Amino acid sequence: MNPETRFSPWVAALMSALSFTVFAQTPATSPAAPATGSASAAPAAPATSPVASAVAAHGPIPLFATVNGYPISVVEFNSAFVAHMRQTYYHGAVPEGGMDKARREVTQQLVSRTLQLQEIARRGLKPDGESVERQVAEYERNYAGNPNWQRNREVMLPGLRDLLGQQDMLKRLESEVRNVPAPTTEEVRAYYERKPELFTEPEKLRVSAIVLQVDPGAPRAAWDAAIAEAERVVRRIRGGADFAEQARLVSTDENAAKGGDLGYLHAGMLPEGLEDRIVKLKIGEVSDPLETLHGIAVFRVADRIPAVLQPFERVAERAAGLLLRERKEEAWQGFLAGLKKGSAIVIHDPEVAAAVNAAK
Repeated sequence: MNPETRFSPWVAALMSALSFTVFAQTPATSPAAPATGSASAAPAAPATSPVASAVAAHGPIPLFATVNGYPISVVEFNSAFVAHMRQTYYHGAVPEGGMDKARREVTQQLVSRTLQLQEIARRGLKPDGESVERQVAEYERNYAGNPNWQRNREVMLPGLRDLLGQQDMLKRLESEVRNVPAPTTEEVRAYYERKPELFTEPEKLRVSAIVLQVDPGAPRAAWDAAIAEAERVVRRIRGGADFAEQARLVSTDENAAKGGDLGYLHAGMLPEGLEDRIVKLKIGEVSDPLETLHGIAVFRVADRIPAVLQPFERVAERAAGLLLRERKEEAWQGFLAGLKKGSAIVIHDPEVAAAVNAAK
């Protein structure tokens, strides 16, 4: 498995392209302390730590933010931001407003992570050393043949262990918070009655279609010709011609041999952008020609099965699972909100601070 996808975004950022970017220590390994201008204001790091080496070699590390006085460096933000952008927009261009959105999301992630690590320190949680060492050993195997790793492994291993240890503790903290009691049968039934839409089988329509395919890149004249042909087909059907026979004669869709029958479909399965038009058709009614992404289509509804609320006994187990999942998420989000409430959070980067404030 690719280590960049296995570990947290911060580990992935750290090891990305094996560039071994220097990272800042976290509250799990050092006590919180005020920081006012750079990460060098943090408590003194061990002489062999990446932070100490970086400060010695390059001077103070610029601050991105402080959380309850504890520093988040610009280096840490940039690394997390690069990892986030790779994961989010790997296959496409960044949309308008995407950069500001990404900055806000990464800022929230870093702040939340720092608050959680401070809570971990308060609770006195410790990482599972055996689990961390197993992951380090796997990392060693994956990069055994990489010369950059071999040259830098002694410097990077302590920081990698710290980050893997933090991830282990973060998972355990979340697991503890999400460990809420299972709902009672009465609570599950009340949930079922309160949210019947979750347990209702949607209306189903038996739909048939005649499709005159047109290449998306074809000139407008080709589309107009297909519309004209579809209008002639509609007139024939409304005049008494059999829909299925017309489908077999003129449709270029793969279902033409079945008379255009698409089977029973429900909301979400109907053609995108056309669902509102199709669900309004009466049984036996034929639509006007409709333009789709791949051509011109004519639809007919042959049957309609109304929506049905499933009996509680049939869905009780699923309802209990949904309610428990909601409660776990409520517990977690409430916990995060509680950590943030009353905390002193200062964003030192003006551009990111403006993006965060604009979203409030």
